[in-house]
Amino acid sequence: MRLLLATRNPGKLRELRALLASLPLECLSLADVGIAADIAETGKSLEENAILKARGYASLSGLTALADDSGLEVDALGGEPGVQSSRWAGPAATDADRIRKLLERLQGVPPAARRARFRAVAAIATPNGRLYTTEGTLEGIIADQPRGTGGFGYDPVFLVPSLGKTVAELDPETKNRISHRARAILAARPILEQLATEEQ
Repeated sequence: MRLLLATRNPGKLRELRALLASLPLECLSLADVGIAADIAETGKSLEENAILKARGYASLSGLTALADDSGLEVDALGGEPGVQSSRWAGPAATDADRIRKLLERLQGVPPAARRARFRAVAAIATPNGRLYTTEGTLEGIIADQPRGTGGFGYDPVFLVPSLGKTVAELDPETKNRISHRARAILAARPILEQLATEEQ
């Protein structure tokens, strides 16, 4: 089955391809199918945004599309940045800008009060209108400074206490086993297997 991975983020594309590698799927990017249009993330929740993207790109491509939206929820900031995670520091902000803003907002907050979670919602939309969603979370603590060179986004400051490492310090295999996105995609795998079987 041909599956459209509805993201332009190269890091996310790499992760999704790795997580789906063992399934009978031909994973295509937006560039592979020549789609230049962007679906606006106007939803008020991660789930709404994932559904908007999956439905929009399934409609544009005529293929089953997998989209996800993920965010960082920091307890001391009342759940911010949440659904605004990628846009929180402004439309042209880099990962480093977003991390800087986060650490500035948490200045003086003790480690015990820096609890946070990464949350991801995956949506699968078929061209004939079927829709499925799954979710995954990873609990952690915001470190006081960035560590590690792997991953992307807020990974360098998201500390996984049980491992004593930030997500950016994890090897790809470990990250793809424990991450919020990995958990959402793991829950989506049986759905994708079923759709692939139906298409044979």
